[in-house]
Amino acid sequence: MVQDGVGGGVVGVVGAGTMGVGIAQCLAEAGHRVVAVDPEEAALASAPARLRDGVRLARMVRGATAAVPPDQALAAVTWTARLEDLAEAWFVLDCAPERIPLKEKLFRDLDEVCPPGAVLATGTSAIPVERLAARTGRPDRVLGLHFMNPAPMKEAVEVVRGPRTSDETLDTALALLAGIGKKGIVVADGPGFVSNRVLMLTINEAATVVRQGTADPATVDRIFEECFGHTMGPLATGDLIGLDTIVDTLYVLLECTGDQRFQPCEGLEALVADGHLGRKSGRGFHRYPARAPR
Repeated sequence: MVQDGVGGGVVGVVGAGTMGVGIAQCLAEAGHRVVAVDPEEAALASAPARLRDGVRLARMVRGATAAVPPDQALAAVTWTARLEDLAEAWFVLDCAPERIPLKEKLFRDLDEVCPPGAVLATGTSAIPVERLAARTGRPDRVLGLHFMNPAPMKEAVEVVRGPRTSDETLDTALALLAGIGKKGIVVADGPGFVSNRVLMLTINEAATVVRQGTADPATVDRIFEECFGHTMGPLATGDLIGLDTIVDTLYVLLECTGDQRFQPCEGLEALVADGHLGRKSGRGFHRYPARAPR
């Protein structure tokens, strides 16, 4: 049974992975009641502790800038395995894994479960918004909200307007973002939009450079950080996102564009096959210190 938290109507989040928990945190800290759905027991079991860690970290980094106290923000999020618990949500954000059939089914199900006026926003990394909107009876109320990782620390969100997204839906989404302290940057629909159409090619090519022996991962990232002034190099960025997510996104782009440049390079696929997924596993292109036990 879903219990009320703080704020007004319910905002739904589908997916209790890194991005789902981060977005739930953003919403809860701004005073929204959040219902977060994930069918995986392990994800649900660890989500409250991960949310608590995120709230504490945000307070350390940003100071006391959230609209509500930490305990109130934590109480605002309800965790559930039942998609039907979104029956009262006025806005839903999809953070499910980057698999086309999975997301297409999810949007069909959300269309049946959620109120007719609810906005359905996808956080897809690369799937065209129109492809998901077409699975619903409300394509005018579907758009993309592509948050960057870590969501609580990023100021801007790539907002993807599908060909049938209405002005009202766009305005609603931008207002929601503004209310949680985010700036929306609007782009048109297309595979990968702007961010991942460019970024995924960069990460894939950087991995190819390493595979071919031109430079090691640390040197590749130094080139981008010290020559171009980037905060983080492409391989460290891939590790932060998760190399499994990178490979999934590249395959989506390959399917949606037919462009062979999006074929994941052997080095990337080998790391994922060996379980080296980046920061979340302790090793990717770089190694990371083990997390201290709770």
